[in-house]
Amino acid sequence: MIDLAGGPYTMTLDPDCGGSVRSLRWQEQPIFREQLRPGVLDSASFAMVPFCNRIAGSRFTVGDRSVRLAPNHPAQSGEPVLHGFGWTRAWTVDRIEAATARLVLDFAAGDWPWRFRAVQAFVLSAHGVEMRLSIENLADEPMQAGLGFHPFFPRHGDTIFHGLHTGERQVDGRVLAREDPVDWWQGEPVGGRIIDTTYTGRMGELTIAWPTERLGLSIHPCGDLLHTHVFVPPGTSFFCVEPVSHLPDAVNGAPPGAGMRVLAPGECWGVAMHLRAYAVSAP
Repeated sequence: MIDLAGGPYTMTLDPDCGGSVRSLRWQEQPIFREQLRPGVLDSASFAMVPFCNRIAGSRFTVGDRSVRLAPNHPAQSGEPVLHGFGWTRAWTVDRIEAATARLVLDFAAGDWPWRFRAVQAFVLSAHGVEMRLSIENLADEPMQAGLGFHPFFPRHGDTIFHGLHTGERQVDGRVLAREDPVDWWQGEPVGGRIIDTTYTGRMGELTIAWPTERLGLSIHPCGDLLHTHVFVPPGTSFFCVEPVSHLPDAVNGAPPGAGMRVLAPGECWGVAMHLRAYAVSAP
């Protein structure tokens, strides 16, 4: 395990478990859910690389090549391949300091047809927490790529999520769109909607409020993380707000601006999100 501390923030990382985050706290208050059991699906957060969310049928076509991927869900073998391959591999610790860490994953072609190197960097300070993720194409041909973060947040009866987006794409493919960005939750508690949905065309920051805990969080994804996948499962004490670079199954075709990047051999691309916690007034 790696323990980091900077300003009022503390973080614990587990390189061997998908390079995941085990905990993130501000003034001893949990910002991410706390990991209580082994396994990346019970972690506080993990990186998605080289693609985000699901690929329908675990297959896609690139030019004349048909690519078939093995399902990789640790507990549900019937699920299509999802969240890339970084979360199912051990990462190498490249650098550790008191408030910073750098993890590296060198991925040999196999499960994914292209070799790549992924890097995670974590920086804690008085100004917040910076999480960075990059990918470099080590193959000798172009590679499709997508990146994202998959944090799990505590969920209570009065937890509020807010973010302005121009569209809502539901898991069954149905799409709703508006010209101007709106709050698709309309200020209602997170637990009021049991969903697995991608919001498209993000404008500005994302915020979460836990009024009973008098805690708020602002999330500033970079410009390449234009979409936000929100997962609120039934009967749980958590929910997910995932800044991502593309829509689910984008490798099989997506609207302009919602698809995956194509990286040339040797090309590197990175994304980041900044987290800042703060106190809120009592309800």
